[in-house]
Parts: sequence; C-alpha cells; structure tokens
Amino acid sequence: MINPVAWHELSVLSSAQRDELLTRSEADLGPYLERAKPIIEAVRREGDVAIARFALEFDKAPVDADRLLATEAEFDAAFAELDPELIETLRYSADNIRRFHEAQMPPEMWMKEIRPGVLVGERATPIDSVACYAPRGKGSFPSVTLMTTIPATVAKVPNPILLTPPGADGRIDAATLVAARLGGVEKVYRVGGAQSVAAAAYGTQSIPRCVKIVGPGSPWVVAAKRLLSDRIDTGLPAGPSESLILADETANGRIAALDLIIESEHGPDSSAFLVTWSREVAETARAAIPEYWLQMSELRTGFSQTVLGGTSGGIVLVETPEEAYAFINDYAPEHLQVISTEPLEHLSHIRNAAEILLGEYAAGSIANYMMGPNCVLPTSGWARTHSALGVRDYMKFSTIGQMTRTGFDEMAPHTHRFATYEGFDAHANAVSGLRLAAWKSN
Repeated sequence: MINPVAWHELSVLSSAQRDELLTRSEADLGPYLERAKPIIEAVRREGDVAIARFALEFDKAPVDADRLLATEAEFDAAFAELDPELIETLRYSADNIRRFHEAQMPPEMWMKEIRPGVLVGERATPIDSVACYAPRGKGSFPSVTLMTTIPATVAKVPNPILLTPPGADGRIDAATLVAARLGGVEKVYRVGGAQSVAAAAYGTQSIPRCVKIVGPGSPWVVAAKRLLSDRIDTGLPAGPSESLILADETANGRIAALDLIIESEHGPDSSAFLVTWSREVAETARAAIPEYWLQMSELRTGFSQTVLGGTSGGIVLVETPEEAYAFINDYAPEHLQVISTEPLEHLSHIRNAAEILLGEYAAGSIANYMMGPNCVLPTSGWARTHSALGVRDYMKFSTIGQMTRTGFDEMAPHTHRFATYEGFDAHANAVSGLRLAAWKSN
C-alpha cells in the first residue's frame, strides 16, 4: 500500500503546527538519556567485557571481549571480498574528499603587525587523539568512515581510531574496513551505540581514551554524547538525517521528487521537506514520489513513506519566496538543495544551512559520496551555530602575541588605565614604573 505524501500549506497552519514541522525526531532524548546511563557506567567499570555483552544484547552480535580491534587478516579479507569496482569507487571518493580537506587546511601559523612593534597571530596544531564514529544500525556507511577519517589524517591527528558497530555475525563491515585504510586509519574497533561513546570517553582495556569523538549516530549515541560532554569533546551535534529542497517555479518537479526522497530513506527518524511557492512544481513532485517508491526496496520505501507522510516531511507550499527563505532559516537544515535555473539568486537569502547544493545536477547523493565537502553535518537546527565537519574540528588554535619595546611603550599606558578601572592591581603594576625599574636593575 502506498501512503499519500503529506501536504503542508504554510499560510493556513497555526503557529503550533508550523513549530511541529520544525521539530526533529531527537528533540526529546529523555528516554534515551535514562537508559544510556547504566550502559555508560558499565563500560566505565568493566571496559571491554561490558562492550562485548552489549554487542550481543543490542546488536545481536557475538563479539569476543579480547577481539574488539580489527586484525590485519580482517583488513586483507575485506579487500579480497569487495568487488574491485567498488574499491575503485571508494578510492575515487577518498581522493575527492582528501582534495577538498587539503584545500581547507589553515596555515600552520600566521602573524600580523597590528601596531608598530605589536605582532599577533595564530598557530594551528592537531588534536592528540580523536575517535571517529561510523554508524551501522540502518545499513553500513563507509561514506561516513571516509568523511571522518580523511580530515583527521589531513589535519595530522597522531592517534585517530574508528568505532563502528559489528554486524549480526560479529564482523566489521568490509567496505568500512577498506574505507578506514583508505582514510589512513588502521585501528578499527567493533563497538557502537552509547557504549562506543563511553569507551572513547573513559578508555577500556583495548580502546584508548580519546579527547574527542566525531561522527553522526542514533539517539543512543547523541544521548551518550550529551551525558559525557564533561569527559570528552563530543564535536558537532550530528543526529538523524534531514534535508530541505527549495524549488522555484523554474524547477523540474520530478527532479525535486527524486532528490527529496534521498534523506527520507535513511530511517523513520529522518526529516525531508520540499519547499516551494509553485503549486505546479509541488503537485508534480507529489505525484512522482509514489512512482519512485516503486523503484526502491520495501525497507527503504517504508522509511521514506513514514517520513514523507507525516509532520517530519512532505511538501511545504508557501505563498512567496520570502516565506520560503524564512522557513528554511528557521529550520536550519543539515542539507539544503536549491533547484532552480538561477540558484545563486536565492543563495544570499539563506543564512542557516550546513550544506547548500546549487542546481538540479548537484544531487544530494553525489554530495554525500563523491563531491568532496564533508557530509557529516549539524542536525536539529544546530546549523544556526555549527559548521560542517572539517579539518578545523581536528585541530585547535593557539593565539600568539609578540611585542617589542616600541609596542610596549604604546600599549602600556592604555593597559594601566584599563586595569586600574577594573581594580586589578597586579595587572596595573605589571605595566607601571615597577616594570621599568625591574628592567633597569637587571
């Protein structure tokens, strides 16, 4: 049975109904937070033994506590198992991702003279240890492995690792192992869910403690990150997939329908809306979507129908371009595609979107796999303040200041005046005659 695609006319919706469209599936993490607490505590106390137990309980995967780390033989088997053409595709994707992130690299250090004798700048250094997470609950994602490991190695993180859930046979997905090696990461551990975040935060007998974890995950992963944010840097908030398609009157409605379905097939907790002021484009897309569902597997069609048939997806018909821009900026989507013959005309009106794809050729699936920019993106409206994952997420920046006597003589009186006003005696003394006397006595 094919369910109808949801139709939302923005002008007739109440404020509460509009807000419901903006609400993501992970908005209420309450149940996950409570259930994640004992998982985290067990990993903290028992380490690898707890991880093996949870693998069997949650993933139905037989995992030996002494064999969480992928072996060299498993890597070799993965390369032998995969279709050579798929390996070539993974290499092609990895090369594009690496080229983008190498171009994104900041200078190792820069300095600028802002006043005579006053030099200021920044120095970039990699984070010591990062855990990259690749989910597996609704499929395997070697694409996420490439997107998280490659910027880590480009940024020269000395100890990156990959965490990914095991399959029902206890094995790590073969393409994920190949992607990890192509990304430059050799330490891959079979662990997922809340227990993976706990393992990275506390360390176990085999998994090293890391100072940061990156990568998208289920509400379990998101909940664990929130609970452990005082123990480990949890990076950008990346939860269930979401996308908006902005289509103007020049758009092909059938293309809009094809691209709308992309993120909706990830799972029932995804979100996907087509936003347009063209009723013709909206109706064409709505009619085409069921046709495309017939070309998909039952599993993915089920996910997509759930998303596009309720308040987490469907068609949003607005009256004006300004209404569309306002809805997009309020939603702050993970993925935004602008389908128009002149997409740049709309770009200046978009403030909040983690990824913006321009035109009907920039299909979201190409961006997810091949284009190069990172597809690990902030979700749940966090695109208002967060950026796409990139090399900067694997680095930290130290500010640098250097000063000559000329610079000191100019800035010291201003500093003394400021410090005196705020009541900090030592601050003021450090730039007073006491310093001049100390110089003379040396």
